[in-house]
Amino acid sequence: MSYKNLEHATDAFIEVNASNLEEAFVVAARSVIETIIDIDTVDIKHQKVLKVTGKDLRYLLYNWLEEIIILTITEGFATRTIDLAITENEEYSIMATMGGEPIDFKKHRFKVEIKSPTFHAMEIVRNGGVTMRFLLDL
Repeated sequence: MSYKNLEHATDAFIEVNASNLEEAFVVAARSVIETIIDIDTVDIKHQKVLKVTGKDLRYLLYNWLEEIIILTITEGFATRTIDLAITENEEYSIMATMGGEPIDFKKHRFKVEIKSPTFHAMEIVRNGGVTMRFLLDL
């Protein structure tokens, strides 16, 4: 389970590789958080629960990334741990528990603000494992 930053002129272009879908969504969230702050400086003092839905996997990924940005930037919660489950019925949904603390931009070493995820260049490939690629508008 890993991610890497790919070359892009103005935005963050991220590729996630994982063994399954749940792991891929955890790594995707972690990549967003680590783009914003230094996750290693976060202590686990509180928990937040997130529920995210999407009509398909691309919408689920977009909505998930958007919620992580909102949780971090708008609500001011620095996440260190993520436990989640994905279900598929009429639509996909994620139920996640996030462990962390209120954000302190000095302690957590603020790096850059993310405006939003984008659908442009978004890919999800499932073939034995999961590979995701997505752009974050900085």
